[in-house]
Amino acid sequence: MSKWFFVFALLVSACGKEYQPKPKGYNRLILPTEVYQPLPDTLPYKFEYSVHAKLLKDSSWREEENFIEIFYPTLKSTVHITYKRVFNKEQLLKEYYNDAYRLTAKHQIKAYSIDEAILKTPLGKTAVVAELDGEVPSQFQFTMTDSSKNFLRGALYFNVKVQNDSLKPAIDFMKKEVMKMINTMEWRKN
Repeated sequence: MSKWFFVFALLVSACGKEYQPKPKGYNRLILPTEVYQPLPDTLPYKFEYSVHAKLLKDSSWREEENFIEIFYPTLKSTVHITYKRVFNKEQLLKEYYNDAYRLTAKHQIKAYSIDEAILKTPLGKTAVVAELDGEVPSQFQFTMTDSSKNFLRGALYFNVKVQNDSLKPAIDFMKKEVMKMINTMEWRKN
């Protein structure tokens, strides 16, 4: 009798509950290990980047010689690096800075905030970093210059159509990756 009572109790309790779907979750994200390699000697600048990233030639319409893309296939993100020579011309440096600020300001339409900071790297270089918050295509940008010969700009982009809140772990990871590039950046001697 106790066996039938157990079966009856199980059937009654199973019939009384409504089905509730599971809430939507985020995709599982496996972050690459933090192992780095130097850029090739052919560029006028050098820094360390992840061994899990692919170094590509710039694919933009400009396709300039020292422009590169550092593509992270597992995160579908790219760090676009643009480089310009300054030639000791203050006017050129101003133009490069204005272009960099204009490109960052284009994101103001969708950005909740744009936080800028001036950082000093362990190697004694100075970087201007902009962190963008909101549904923007680029969440992190930076510029570096020696004010006389070299100007470098970097911008992080994700190649996915996903809300940034679900990308937060990847965005945070990529910010650390870009900071590794900034902190190891040096100008090569010409």
